[in-house]
This record gives sequence, C-alpha cells and structure tokens, in this order.
Amino acid sequence: MSEPANGNDGRPTRVTIREIAELAGVSIATVSRVVNGRGDVSAETRENVQRVVRERGYTVNRSARGLSAGRTGFVGVTIPKVHPVYFSSILSGAAEALSEQDMRIVLCPTEHEHDREVSLLERLMHGTTDGALLVLPEETNDELESLLNHGYRFVVIDPLKQLNERVPAVSAANSSGANQAVRHLLALGHRRIGAITGPNGWLATEERRGGYHAALASAGIMPDPAIEVASDFQIEGGIEAGGRLLDVAERPTAIFAFNDNLAIGAMQAARSRGLRIPEDLSIVGFDDLEWAQHVTPALTTVRQPLAEMGRMAVSLLTRLLDNQSFEALHVELATRFIVRGSTQRVSA
Repeated sequence: MSEPANGNDGRPTRVTIREIAELAGVSIATVSRVVNGRGDVSAETRENVQRVVRERGYTVNRSARGLSAGRTGFVGVTIPKVHPVYFSSILSGAAEALSEQDMRIVLCPTEHEHDREVSLLERLMHGTTDGALLVLPEETNDELESLLNHGYRFVVIDPLKQLNERVPAVSAANSSGANQAVRHLLALGHRRIGAITGPNGWLATEERRGGYHAALASAGIMPDPAIEVASDFQIEGGIEAGGRLLDVAERPTAIFAFNDNLAIGAMQAARSRGLRIPEDLSIVGFDDLEWAQHVTPALTTVRQPLAEMGRMAVSLLTRLLDNQSFEALHVELATRFIVRGSTQRVSA
C-alpha cells in the first residue's frame, strides 16, 4: 500500500484531487462525485477511486479553508447560455478548477439580458457566494467597478466591451489569432479576402478586425468595405452574410469568418451557389469548436483555449479571495492556428 507523501518537516502533505484523479485514471469530476457520495458512478470506478483515496490519505477539507475565512464555498457563474459548445467549454474548465479547490458553482444563465444579469449578481453578492465568474457580461464598466467598490470579488471571462484596468479579466489573443489566419490566406496567394465579422462594438469583433486589417496592410492591401460584412456569430447569420459576400461583382477568393458558426454558414452559402471548398473558395473560422473538424471539408480555424480560460479565471479569483497582489489583472491567453481542409492555394 502506498504511504501519504511527507513534507520537509516530516508531516504529511495534503494530496490534491488532481493527483487522486491521475492515480485512479479518471477525471477530476469523477473523483469529486465519488468523494461527495454521488450515485452517478459505476461500482468498479467508485471502488477504484476509494482505494486510491484511502492509500493516499486524501480528505475533503472544504471547511478548513472556507469557514476560517468566513466563506461559503460557492462561486457564482453568470453565463449567457449553457448549451452552446463555446460557453459549455469555458464552463467545463471553470468547474474542473473549482472542484480542485473544493468549491461549488452557482450557475446563472443570463440569456444576454442586462437587467436579469444585474439582478442575479445582486443576489450572488449578498452572502450567497464568495465571488463570481462573469462570462461575456452585459454590465458597463461603471456597474462592474461598483461591484468592486462594494468588496465583491469577480473575474470577467471573454469581455463584451473594453474593460477598465481595475476589472480583472481573462480573454484570448483575438488580434494575433486573426492576424495569423489572414496571413495564412495571404501565403496561399489570396489577395481578395472577405470577412464576416461579429457584432460591431463587441471587443472580440474589434480585436479580430484589427488583426485582419493589420495582416492585409502587411501585404499592401487596403480593406474593402464591400467584402466586410457584420453578422451575429450564428450559423444562420453566416449563411446570410456569406451570400452577400459571394454575390458581389468581384467576389472574394477567401473568407475569414470571425467564428466557426459563421464559417460553417459561409460554407453553406458557397455550396448553394455551386462553389467548391476549397477549390473555388477558401474559408477560415475562429474558435475550433468540436464540430469544426467534422464538417466537410474540415475547417481551418483559430483555436481558442476556452477551457483554459475558465481555469485561469478560477485561479485569478482564488488569488483575489486570498488577497494576493497582482502585477496585471488582465490575462490574455494565446490562440493556436489549426490548418485543415477548407483552405488551399488560390487558383491561377
């Protein structure tokens, strides 16, 4: 039988839930379900996890950290919707990281409604939770700063608007990801590169637009408003916007869509006009959601570290709750460009 690890002073060091999960060969969420007595685990898996827990001397210690600091052990998460893969990926990362801290989620879908979100936050901050993660929040900078002034701790994930320096936030490197996507198309010989953007004024839209324009400028190409169309980040919006781009007199040879939904919509618009992808039209997306590699052809796209954004936000929040100092409250995580089958060199 394995013995619990000892620290430098000879006393046992506390084993983490992540270590238990690795030793048992299961997920952190599964370990959490077992130690909390949940029934949705097979008998074999439960026995395996409990064996490792006994061998490593793991104990659930919510009260030691939470009660000593006057905490509830709960963290609010406001999120526009739970179902879309984009949001659920962020949520899964946050849930895993909170589980490692023996903390629990109070989930609050907002449906992109400002008043609903404000009401939910008022409830969360009055003793219900220790802090919150705000995904794509609708609140203004003034409203967010008011929360800080009242002593409530929170971290914004994927800000909707540009935030003041005081407001802690985690986002992806939108500008550099977009720049890399368009440079890829330029390297394939494309010079007339259309764009389907997100809603004007959204931070992600403006940062990706900046990367798109910067890449064009690096090749001496001026942006053409005729082939830059705003949309709503939905597949249906991509179909409509893609059709508008492809119906101009001099249609683009490539389209950079500001998310994967828009890219898939643009694919449908192209096929409805008898165009082949990538022979007649190259398409690049942004996000690398689960279905990006399952469409035909598989989508070339920019991968956002969505689950890691959730985990990083939890890390920032726990440090805020522990009153640790920060050099920077805004964290931008790197994206990764993924080349698949939806792009190729422009036809002569």
